[in-house]
Amino acid sequence: MSTPDAVPVSLAEIARIAGVGRAAVSNWRRRHDSFPSRIGGTDVSPQFSLSEVEQWLRENGKLEDVGGRELLWPRFEALGSRDDSGLAIAEAARRMRNPRARSRDKELSAQARDVVGEAARLGRAEGAKETFEFLLQRWLDTHVRQLSTTPPALASLMARIALDARIGHEPDSLTVFDPACGTGHLSAAATKAHDGTGLALLACEQDAALAALASARLGFATEGRDVRTEIVTADALRDDPYAGLRADIALCNPPFNERDWGYEQLATDQRWTHGLPPRTEPELAWVQHLLAHLRPGGTAVVVLPPAVASRKAGRRIRGSLLRTGVLRAVVALPPGCAQPHSVSLQLWVLRAAGEGASAAPVGQDALLVDATRFARPGAREPGPDWDALTSFVLRAVSELDHPDAELPEGAVRVSLLDLLDDEVDVTPGRYTSAGAETTGAELAASWGELTEALGELTQLAQVLSKLGLTEGEARTTATVGDLVKAGALTLRAGQQPAETMGPPQGGAVPLLTVPDLLMDGVPSGSVPADAEHTVAEDGDVVVAGVVRAFRAWVHEGAPVALGPQLYALRVAPEKLDAHFLAGCLRAPANGRQAGTHASSSSRVDIRRLQVLQLPLEEQAAYAETFRQLASFERLLTEAQGLGSGLVGDVSDRLATGGLAG
Repeated sequence: MSTPDAVPVSLAEIARIAGVGRAAVSNWRRRHDSFPSRIGGTDVSPQFSLSEVEQWLRENGKLEDVGGRELLWPRFEALGSRDDSGLAIAEAARRMRNPRARSRDKELSAQARDVVGEAARLGRAEGAKETFEFLLQRWLDTHVRQLSTTPPALASLMARIALDARIGHEPDSLTVFDPACGTGHLSAAATKAHDGTGLALLACEQDAALAALASARLGFATEGRDVRTEIVTADALRDDPYAGLRADIALCNPPFNERDWGYEQLATDQRWTHGLPPRTEPELAWVQHLLAHLRPGGTAVVVLPPAVASRKAGRRIRGSLLRTGVLRAVVALPPGCAQPHSVSLQLWVLRAAGEGASAAPVGQDALLVDATRFARPGAREPGPDWDALTSFVLRAVSELDHPDAELPEGAVRVSLLDLLDDEVDVTPGRYTSAGAETTGAELAASWGELTEALGELTQLAQVLSKLGLTEGEARTTATVGDLVKAGALTLRAGQQPAETMGPPQGGAVPLLTVPDLLMDGVPSGSVPADAEHTVAEDGDVVVAGVVRAFRAWVHEGAPVALGPQLYALRVAPEKLDAHFLAGCLRAPANGRQAGTHASSSSRVDIRRLQVLQLPLEEQAAYAETFRQLASFERLLTEAQGLGSGLVGDVSDRLATGGLAG
């Protein structure tokens, strides 16, 4: 495969191409004088010529088990803009599926035409669908900060809800509508969920590159099936290309918080049957747009930010949706289900009013489902527990039209009389938490946990209270800087990554920052596995170098990337005990004397922190005591949380007359 010298690649990309770790590439660069010279970048992040790298790897037998896709991707990335590379990938997919298709190369640059032709040939040799999916995923990962996609698991859940909730439909016919389709995740999910014939996928996307990629994705997803697919590039709200459409189901993950959605131009639009959406409520414009394109009894499922359920400006429209029986259910999802990953997004389940004698009566309640408990903060697997979440939500929504059925815990039916108050707030947590009374068995279990924690605290307190603490002259200490010079430890500073993502996806590495420590200590973001970052491994000592968050601990478990003002210290085990080092470093007086200023936001000079000088054999006793102190602190925090929860639960029971005579 010949590639132009102008295509640059980083050390991380070379590692991917060769199928090795980044450290191996750095080792090759040091050991082999023949390794290609740097053509750009910096000393920390050098760049090399792809053609020279490929030639060197082949000559040295490093490409034997690696396919051509890794070599192909840098050429797409070198096309420059997001749109140019996206359109090129879409054209390559079209050529892979149909080599005799009429060429659209006039829309592409000469460089893009070359890489499209090479991608089409590679796809036909190594698998067209697999090659396209590889290129699309790389493109999405590269531009993750500019795009908002619907993860496959969430898209599948939405499609299944919509299919199960519709009424009065033909079993073998289905028209699916998505007015903001992005790269086609929701339509592809509907294709998988519906195995009947007569499937029509109709979608709209304002961004031409996304629309082209969605068309390519659906081409592969519907291959071998009799499916009608039509994706129009247009602004769905301002210039609706499907004005007369009446679909069986509608799925949508619309753009959030867009103030310039056409408020002035669309003030008298006939779609606003529940009221003109305020300028600050674009999401309610999308909701009514979906309803306008549903046939009687058709169902829409839409992803919305949680504020739409409670904002004052939208209460009139929410009230109308409830009174007419259109808003059937609201599902609160755990954070991490989709972008923005830190927010607990919601699914609104909407059903168009039926018609004729078979029309279902207008519902007198709405189903509110709180699924936020399925989050997995700190878990090694990214995102929520999708299996449990999907099972719970589908079970709850399956009872949508069965008012007498028993609902799972976390789901409640709320009457319209209770919902149609001054606020018209349909946030599930407002009603599920109030209706979920702690049982006697749960209270007993909580008391048992608290008693156990207090027992461990008491035992540790007895041990720690008997420590023989001397009051003589202090022992000799050394600074962290001195220990680094002596080779007893290595010090690495965390950094602000060039690219950050939400909760870890696939091979991404969790990113711990100082704000995370000030919250709950759980990494809220991640970085690509091949990005430049400082990583704390199992057994490293991590230190937070900010006065207000100052602490030190021995990291345990999977690697974690460190953000600014966090430091990783790796001990030489023949000289230092990691737990001994962490205990010395986290002493409050140590942090105070090493602080650079008096304010709580000031930094701690890590190199000035003091460490007691002791022989390795004497460090063990100190390390064990430091561990006991850390356990004592953890148990105190745990007992406080258990005790506070019990006070609240018991108070609620007492306030409702729950005291036995």
